[in-house]
Amino acid sequence: MTALPRGETPGPSAEDRETDAAPGTVGAPTPGTGTPAEDGPSAPDASATPAEATGTAADEDATEDEAADDTAEDQPAGDKATGDEAPAAAAPSEAETELAAQRELRERIEKRKAEKDGPIPAGTKLSGTAADLLAAVRAVESGEKAGTTFFDSPAAAPAPRRAAPATAQPSARPRPAEPSPAAQGASPEAAASVRELLVEGGAPEALARPATGTLGEQAAEILREDPWQLLAVPGVHPEQADGFARALLGAACGPDDERRTAALVGWLLERAARQGHTALDATAVRASLAERAVTDPDAAVEHAVAEGVVLVFQEGLDPSESAEATGSAEESDGSDDTNGVDGVDGDDSPEEVREPVQVLLGLDRYALAEESLADGLARLVNACEKSADWTEAAASAPSPSAAELIRTVATGGLVAHSGGEAARAEPAALIAAARGLGLRALGTTHSTDGRRRLAEAVGDPESAVTLAGLLSGAEGPGRDEDGALALDLLVVLDAPQLDVEAAAILVEFLADGARLVLSGDPGVLGSAGAGRVFADVLAARACPQVVSRTPDPGPIGELVSGIGIGELNQVEAPGKEVVIVPVRDAGEAVHRTVQLVADSVPRAFGIPSADTQVITVGHGGSAGTRALNAALKQRLNPGPGRFGGFDPGDRVVHVPAPGRTVPGVVLSADAEGLRLDCAGTAVVVPQDRVETAVRHGWALSAHQAAGMRWPAVVVVLPGDAAQGLSRPWVYTAFSRGERHLSVVHGVDQALPHAVAQIPAQERTTRLRALLEALPTPDAAS
Repeated sequence: MTALPRGETPGPSAEDRETDAAPGTVGAPTPGTGTPAEDGPSAPDASATPAEATGTAADEDATEDEAADDTAEDQPAGDKATGDEAPAAAAPSEAETELAAQRELRERIEKRKAEKDGPIPAGTKLSGTAADLLAAVRAVESGEKAGTTFFDSPAAAPAPRRAAPATAQPSARPRPAEPSPAAQGASPEAAASVRELLVEGGAPEALARPATGTLGEQAAEILREDPWQLLAVPGVHPEQADGFARALLGAACGPDDERRTAALVGWLLERAARQGHTALDATAVRASLAERAVTDPDAAVEHAVAEGVVLVFQEGLDPSESAEATGSAEESDGSDDTNGVDGVDGDDSPEEVREPVQVLLGLDRYALAEESLADGLARLVNACEKSADWTEAAASAPSPSAAELIRTVATGGLVAHSGGEAARAEPAALIAAARGLGLRALGTTHSTDGRRRLAEAVGDPESAVTLAGLLSGAEGPGRDEDGALALDLLVVLDAPQLDVEAAAILVEFLADGARLVLSGDPGVLGSAGAGRVFADVLAARACPQVVSRTPDPGPIGELVSGIGIGELNQVEAPGKEVVIVPVRDAGEAVHRTVQLVADSVPRAFGIPSADTQVITVGHGGSAGTRALNAALKQRLNPGPGRFGGFDPGDRVVHVPAPGRTVPGVVLSADAEGLRLDCAGTAVVVPQDRVETAVRHGWALSAHQAAGMRWPAVVVVLPGDAAQGLSRPWVYTAFSRGERHLSVVHGVDQALPHAVAQIPAQERTTRLRALLEALPTPDAAS
């Protein structure tokens, strides 16, 4: 790694060619060292080091990223509701089809739960072997047949499991489900009624459409009856809902109104979900309620549970023991807190000393998703068919780690594979081997860039799809009438980006006997959505695990590998693969970043500006993505922004659904909307979605960049970014560059401190406990 004095940028000059004989090394940089010089190419001669980002801030950054970028996703219903100019036969958007798939999954889960909970009337719900046994018992009881008859009869062949359907023909591919009424939007009359009520309550009229989209046709009546339902609208805070309620209710409005406390509990859990949690400790919820002037938080939680706003779970108890839980303080016999466990008050029994019980509160959507996912993963583990002979495929694998992965998948229905960027070649080898055996194998990735790289590694463009495209039905094989994908093997790359709802839908789509491989780098930032599926599967040891022994190559790979274990090491960078650019303040950071992207990196490494990505900590601030994008646009594609702030040629990112970032370039705009070229795919963003679903993309946050790579990356760390750094953040940002990494460094020792001391923020989830409680006889010990 090479450090540049202030004012100097990497670039081959005559002086460079004379002084570049000795390779540069990387050490811990101290901003201010070096002799300031005029901007221009010069030989790097000092040493420097980079570092990484914080868990808490990382997740806060995720929240900020997704809150800003995914506002469109949070209110697609309202935005799409009034698109009268859109053709009546227009296909539903990707966000709408994903919502429909989630709704379909929830309906199936509810139906399955109702069937399990209900009585079995006279065997009418039995089938197969169970029905035969019932018939036999009745025949013996009635005297119709002797008991010995059944011992003498030959055993019937076992009924086959539901097999994966045959490969669907393109013409038979099911169309995405129609969006729900809420997604389609309410009538203009309903929106007008809500607008009048918002004006009466002193709330912004702009909330009318999202409120109507969230609450439906009866939104005005709902808000009139319960003004705090406004908190269900994305972006609304308790203070705003309180003001709205006071204006409508007057003296009848109070801080302990049960409508208010129930809405607050739901809002707290929704906010936690945006930070990655699928549940919250009841103690934390009560403390947050107390901070918001609720005088009896215990009663508020009990009321929210009784009203069905949230569900309550007691970790450490059998389901039967916790069925009557209310989340109040009486639900544990222990009084001591240990390791963050919620020690709740109760009557101590001298006869029986029990461990403290953690009481968790969660929203039903995430509870159902985690329970469905745990059941589905156990089904895959236990239903695997070990028929194909993988011996020759393993023997011809390109690396020992790839061979180990192939052998493990040959005997397991669920396998977890972990490794860095270089390790992505191993799942590619597995897919190629499975296809060579005649199996229907497919790989999914988080991004279109990942899909391209995987298809190239496998050598077959049909072998890779994006996860969003697979779930929506836009990519990959079709599904049969039962919803099962026509696959024998599915490999999910970028598994850390998989949130619990998407994972539950995906596993539900897999037929019995199909194999699932979750592959990813545990060191990167987690999913934008709720849950930590990959980490929970690894921690629960719910299946065989294969850890790649393939190291990431080159100076960047060496640097990132050290960051992954909390070390910011010096690395040799003879080709200036890693360069440190010290800066004093945010203004200088923006100036040097523009210089690097527009001039220095293209000149020194032959990498055009279009292939260089800037990554910074957040969107706001004097050196956030907004400021950097404005400066980069002015230099690289100046224009008046005549299409909603965009001009043809602008580099942008499109956010079609929460947590998804699709890079593109603006082509033009017309009455239908803003036209983009996203990796060769034409995309039209409706006019009313442009403001929330599109933003300039020369600079991204690390969360947005996850799952993608570029030939060159410039990571910008101004002084005010120190609080946003963590090890996963630095690991993710620094590992996005393939050939070159420049670090615009203004955080001094905060960088090595973040790498060494600030790991990922823990997310509260239930999936690990659910997986550990399930019988998985084939799982690795």
